[in-house]
Amino acid sequence: MKAVLSKTVGGPETLVLEELPDPVAGPGQVVLAVKACGVNYPDVLIIEDKYQFKPERPFAPGGEVSGLVTSVGEGVTTLKVGQRVLASTGWGGMAEQVALDANRCTPIPDNMPFDEAAAFILTYGTSYYALKDRGRLKADETLLVLGAAGGVGLAAVELGKAAGARVIAACSSQEKVDLAIKHGADAGVVYPRGPFDKDGQKALAELIKGACGPNGWDVAYDAVGGDYSEATIRAAGWGGRFLVIGFPSGIPKIPLNLTLLKSCDIVGVFWGASVARDPKGHVQNVRELMDLYAAGKIKPYVSERFPLAKAGDAIAHLASRKAMGKVVVVNE
Repeated sequence: MKAVLSKTVGGPETLVLEELPDPVAGPGQVVLAVKACGVNYPDVLIIEDKYQFKPERPFAPGGEVSGLVTSVGEGVTTLKVGQRVLASTGWGGMAEQVALDANRCTPIPDNMPFDEAAAFILTYGTSYYALKDRGRLKADETLLVLGAAGGVGLAAVELGKAAGARVIAACSSQEKVDLAIKHGADAGVVYPRGPFDKDGQKALAELIKGACGPNGWDVAYDAVGGDYSEATIRAAGWGGRFLVIGFPSGIPKIPLNLTLLKSCDIVGVFWGASVARDPKGHVQNVRELMDLYAAGKIKPYVSERFPLAKAGDAIAHLASRKAMGKVVVVNE
């Protein structure tokens, strides 16, 4: 089989396409013929050794896939050959085949395209865990989503609307705000490019307050980080919950007096670890997400598709922060 491999630490240009032996399903495992692999920000970090997990090289990036079960290992009774599934892999997905634990797979309906399935579990899984379990988002609350046109951002927008919240999309361009509004956001705000000095952060906070209203936000979903985080917390409503999702603009340093003045929470969101620590909760969340998909309340927006041989270009495009929605690598 062919696989895109990280053999040295570096950016997308260091990835190489090579031939590897076909994987074999061990006990409790299945082998998938990968039809599509979602591209996510952790793929940018993991090949640079900047992610929470550092797999032994060589490895293929790619943390979520969809495909067909081609073989099952000893003890597997929940899946069968020929079944259509999506799966969370952590890494290894940018390949023609992958072996993984059967419990990482979720059957998908026949009417769910493989590209949408490969763009589903990491973004909606992260955002649902964030909003439901960590942010305790309620109907009629105000949800602010930073980076609202990205994969996890659009998922948060859709899930916020499904929960009955008022959703404010914050993005770096009007085109991105318009996309988020098309996917359900009630209003949007275009934030300027950072970095910001203190006056710039206060001006950004006023911009966000203007979009959210005089009472500020109840839940903020921060998939951007950097200087945007402090400005966002300055716009918090009383008792707000600030969700820490990711740091493409850098890891922020927050003056904790802001949390005191707002009586607000800063809440970490580590979806991958939560899946391992609470597998029953994860299964329930996935079940609820599939119900929302079946009801037409959520639908992955796949903006671009790259062939496996161009997987490095797909990761580079995502790293440029120009991508909107989800980028997917497909095996024809």
